[in-house]
Formats: sequence, C-alpha cells, structure tokens
Amino acid sequence: MIARKQHQSRRPRMVVIGGGTGLPVILRNLKKRAVDITAIVTVADDGGSSGILRNYINVLPPGDIRNVLVALSNLPQIDLDIFQYRFKSTDRFLSGHAIGNLIITALSEMEGGFFVAVQELAKMMRVQGHVFPVCDEILELHAEFQDGTQLAGEAEITAADKMIKRVWVESAEKPHQPAAVPAVVEAIMNADQIVLGPGSLYTSILPNLMVGNVGQAVRTTKAEVIYICNIMTQKGETDHFTDADHVRVLDRQLGSSFVDTVLVNDRPVPATYIDHQRWGDEAQPVAADYQGLQELGCRVIPSDFLELRDHGAFHNGKLVTDELMRLLKRANNPNEE
Repeated sequence: MIARKQHQSRRPRMVVIGGGTGLPVILRNLKKRAVDITAIVTVADDGGSSGILRNYINVLPPGDIRNVLVALSNLPQIDLDIFQYRFKSTDRFLSGHAIGNLIITALSEMEGGFFVAVQELAKMMRVQGHVFPVCDEILELHAEFQDGTQLAGEAEITAADKMIKRVWVESAEKPHQPAAVPAVVEAIMNADQIVLGPGSLYTSILPNLMVGNVGQAVRTTKAEVIYICNIMTQKGETDHFTDADHVRVLDRQLGSSFVDTVLVNDRPVPATYIDHQRWGDEAQPVAADYQGLQELGCRVIPSDFLELRDHGAFHNGKLVTDELMRLLKRANNPNEE
C-alpha cells in the first residue's frame, strides 16, 4: 500500500529526444510543469563553434547541450546571457565561440569525460531535470543519398542539398558500434512519455535513435512515443514531405513501427509572411496525410501549434506542452475522458 502511494505521488517521467533549436522551445515550457524531465541530446554536430572545438580539442560538440542546459536552468537571466554570449567575429582568437561551449569543454577536461561534466554543470546551473548526451564519445553522422553517393559529417550532409535515403552513426574514435551510457537507456525504459522533436529529422532526431541501444529502448519502452512533426519542410532533407512521410522514415530507419502519436500543426502558414530566402528557398508547410498516419498505426492530433515570428514558422512551445500534458494525464488516468 505504501509503495503504491509513492508511485501515485511521484512526478510523471517525460523523456524528450532531439537537438538543434527545436528542443529548447519545448523544454523551456516543460520546466514550468509538474513533470520529471530528461533531455537526451545529439552529439553528432560538427559545425560552427561546436565543430571547431570538436576538431581541435577532440571533445564532444557542446552547442546543443549548452542550449538545453540554459532552457532548463533556474539561474538568473544575466547568468544565462553570459553563458550564451558568443564572441564577435572581430575577436580573432575566440571568434564565434560561445562562453558556455568553452566552459563545457573545460569541465570535460577537468572531469575526464563529457557525460560527467554535463552532470556537474547541470548542478551548478540549477537545472530542473536531467540533461544526458546520447553518447559519451564523439559520433560521426553518415548519410547515403538517393543518388547512391555518401557523405560523413552533419555540416557536410546538410550543405549537400540532396535527398537523403538513410543515415547512421559511427564512433569517430574507435572501430566499434557506439552505445549510450546506462542512464540514457534507463530513462527511456522508465519513462511515462517519450517525445521526439521538434527538430531536423535526419540531423537532430535520427542521430540519437541510430545509437543501437537507444533505438532498441525507444522501440521496446512501454511509454507512449510521441512525434512532434515539423511545421515546415527542410531543403535537402525533407523536400515535399508529408507528415506521414516523416514517420515512414522513422519506421524504416528503426526497422519497426514505434511511433504511437503524432502532433500535427493544422493552422495555415501565411505564404506571404515567410522569408524563404532566410529560412530556405524551398521550405514549404508540411502537407497533411492523416490517412497515411493512421495506416502507419499512429494516433493523429491536429491542432494549432504555430508561432509566427521573425518571418518564419515555428512551434509554439506552450501550445505543444499543453497537449503533451493532456496526453500524459490521459495515459495515467485512462478512465478520465
């Protein structure tokens, strides 16, 4: 009886998997909710400041981790602004580097590992929840394109501007299949809800799932797996994709149907508002294919998840989080409809 009361009183466990700029949008809003958050973040980035540090100091790329730490931190805003400050291009020695990236790199050297460094920094930054790099080793993202050619490196793959057939990850240091540390797998297996995205399908979400024991855990967990479908297509990655096409890629890459629920924005994106030159010449709203999603075994939740800003279309973090919390409550109390 006592154990049952403890189970009922604990906060629901939510695991959010991804990277890039989409993940912090959701995490900033989840931080305000009564949930136990674990963010699992890709470490396959090799562009910008992260790529320079990765190549010259042989450290895991810190950029996506930095943004997630800030999103979940309870430090004063001035402290977060300092952590996020990026040196100007005129500062030749430190050009383009964010202070947070340098701090994470320094802690990695001090602690003798990236994963433990992130955990220490999370305590220092009063992070609400857990931030786990998907691996404690440098990963290299590989892609095969529809024309049969192959490339390695996230930046190279994105810049190729070619349709991707499949992606996979390899250890950049050792000839072996990379694996996540046990804490990552345990978080997925013990979760009440798994959230994928929002973020780039091939370069933010799949690099996590292509780590063998992570993909296996997501396929076998009893938690509801929710995919937050992108609002816009991405040039060279998902041109002309429907929402169902996104899920087909996920299923094909993991070898099984594992997505339970898909959140789809159904508010029209005004064509005249979008700056296509800034956000991608061929970026268009992701087309709806609800029948296709249902045939894939997914529950479809269409709603207004749109936020228009900076002449671009993005997810509204609050609206998405509201829906995630409703789904979590429904899963934990199936009789309360």
